[in-house]
Amino acid sequence: MGYQNQAWLDQWREPVIEPDQLICDPHHHLWDHITHRYLLDEFKQDIDSGHRVVSTVFVECASMYNVDAAVALAPVGETEFVNGVAAMSASGAYGTERIAAGIVGFADLMLGRKVAAVLDAHMGASRRFRGIRHTTGWHESQSVRNAHSNPVAGQMSDSTFRVGFAELAPRGLSFDAWFYHPQLKELIDLADAFPNTQIILDHFGGPLGIGPYEGKAAEVFQVWRRDMMHLAKRPNVAVKLGGLVMPINGFGFHKRRKPPTSDELKALTGDYYRCAIEQFGPERCMFESNFPVDRQSCSYLVLWNSFKKLVKDASPAEKNLLFHDTAARIYRL
Repeated sequence: MGYQNQAWLDQWREPVIEPDQLICDPHHHLWDHITHRYLLDEFKQDIDSGHRVVSTVFVECASMYNVDAAVALAPVGETEFVNGVAAMSASGAYGTERIAAGIVGFADLMLGRKVAAVLDAHMGASRRFRGIRHTTGWHESQSVRNAHSNPVAGQMSDSTFRVGFAELAPRGLSFDAWFYHPQLKELIDLADAFPNTQIILDHFGGPLGIGPYEGKAAEVFQVWRRDMMHLAKRPNVAVKLGGLVMPINGFGFHKRRKPPTSDELKALTGDYYRCAIEQFGPERCMFESNFPVDRQSCSYLVLWNSFKKLVKDASPAEKNLLFHDTAARIYRL
């Protein structure tokens, strides 16, 4: 069963802007849940809407874990699954783009040194494996759901977590960080402790607009901007620009009678994009779709149109970095 909001999304259509711009989408998921399916066919329907997507990076979402494996090794099943999808794409039978050219899986860093065996198993399962994401999104408010990896407060500072984290750099693996904006200072400390590990901040660091942050958009932005300014001084950190129209961000697009236009997305979310690009530079920023999660709020076509409108005055070289080259370099595609 596919997503149930297609009729809602179809209420607004607009022409594709700059259709020749090469795109590497560095953040999407694939899953087959009881309530909805988002696999190769569904993703293809979105990326075939007009933008020139040439490659993508899959990011873990607790999909297709191997129930016959030990608990620690079960997430390797996800890498095996996605590698199969990537092989389908690489056959050329499904189009010219290369889906899941890079794979970011999950390994529990709270295993400490024992996580080494899990990382090696991921690498053995796919030559496309590039790193891990261990989500650490935690908040004391019951209105903010904690991340799917069931983190605890201050996990990025935990000594066992860091012992596991130390296993990444020797293998040339990166770390995708996903949490909520009050935790940005924790990532600053982690980046300082591991300057040789490539860190990618997902979804702007999760600025919240629900629970205790509802109705406080200006205050949240100021706190976020201050902490991002300090994080930007860490050269081993790159940023994914996207994942900003989830319900937790508080914009409420998913509650509207009609979906937003690219102009509306640009107007309401643009400050975050402009600030991140200014602080990190195009060489450390990459636009992302975060589909199908962000599909709750807008279509793939409209989302990427909004990105293109945000940087319409950028140079061709800067656009290439933001839409393709930075992601391709960071994930070694």
